[in-house]
Amino acid sequence: MRRWGILAALALMTGCTIVPGGQAPSRPGSPPPTAVTSAAFAGVAVGPRLDSLAFDAADAGMALAAFLESCPVLLTRPDASGLTYPDDWRSACDAARTWPHDRGREFFRQHFETARIGDGAAFATGYFEPEIRGSRRRIPGYDVPVYALPRDLVRAWPENVPESERTGRPPLGRYNENGDFTLYYDRAQIEDGALAGRGLEIAWAADPVEFFFLQIQGSGRLVAPDGSVMRIGYAGQNGREYVGIGRVMRERGLIGDGPGQYPGSMQGIMAYVRENPEEGRELMRLNKSWVFFQELKGDGPLGSIGVPVRRESSVAVDPAFVPYGAPVWLDVDRPEARGLWVAQDTGGAIKGANRFDTFWGAGEDARRIAGGMSARGQALVLLPKGTVARLNGR
Repeated sequence: MRRWGILAALALMTGCTIVPGGQAPSRPGSPPPTAVTSAAFAGVAVGPRLDSLAFDAADAGMALAAFLESCPVLLTRPDASGLTYPDDWRSACDAARTWPHDRGREFFRQHFETARIGDGAAFATGYFEPEIRGSRRRIPGYDVPVYALPRDLVRAWPENVPESERTGRPPLGRYNENGDFTLYYDRAQIEDGALAGRGLEIAWAADPVEFFFLQIQGSGRLVAPDGSVMRIGYAGQNGREYVGIGRVMRERGLIGDGPGQYPGSMQGIMAYVRENPEEGRELMRLNKSWVFFQELKGDGPLGSIGVPVRRESSVAVDPAFVPYGAPVWLDVDRPEARGLWVAQDTGGAIKGANRFDTFWGAGEDARRIAGGMSARGQALVLLPKGTVARLNGR
């Protein structure tokens, strides 16, 4: 959302998004990003026959629906992983348009083969769509502004950056009153009113702690006192440094299993912040990143490829290793995450081969599942038949 790659509780350890190009946080104990830069360099081997994978009709039906929504991307967007060409997916996408969802298993078995990227050793976390109290209007008890993207937030090169070093995208920032390009306002400055009075407020949240966590996720739902719901999604970010406060808490000895320590989960981190308001505020302000929002009118939060992410179907991946829109099979030690997923999102901390962030929707059960998701096992990417042989020169 982003992220988006956010994410569950421990997600805060380093930063899952349900955001376009957002940041899906990683977990403690997650493997470091690989030095290999794409699936083509990691190595691609033929996996087991699809007949041997134990996915049921419901799982296959949901994956088929998510795959079909991804087809416009598969058929038009270059594959950054180097594994496929858009035309490779045409036969499967054409068939998916009319294929009955209750026969999803047959669809995948007829059109796909499995591929193991590298050693296939998978690490999967979870993210969700937070639901917090909010209001379109500022009313008593709802005082935390939800800002739209400011017009003065721009990309440009500072004058002191030589032309020879101006590669890639320019940094985000703003022009100050002297006409100099400078860093944009950070979290503390925005909380202290740097953007107040500019008409950027699209809504107001009731709880600054809940809103902080929603910003990390990159999208969410605001539930008004009358029960109405406003869905908001990532519109941009201030360009300032993201700091995972869970990591800071662990470094300070606040998280762990010892006496007086808090659990290393989102719930544990939130408990510390609430029970220690001054220290908690200072801790949150260490994360200088601020996310701006827009109202979403669709039926779900958007992933990084511009299609809605779906509960128990969408997964965030590193697109250098998994084609956007490709089905993924996870055989991991958490049964909730075991099964077929479709790559529809990414995140700043979702890096390397076989690193995944599973999406769990909204609600308390989504928060609970995503907040505790840390699964290991094996992963397979489903590719159009014949792809692996071509990649290996056969």
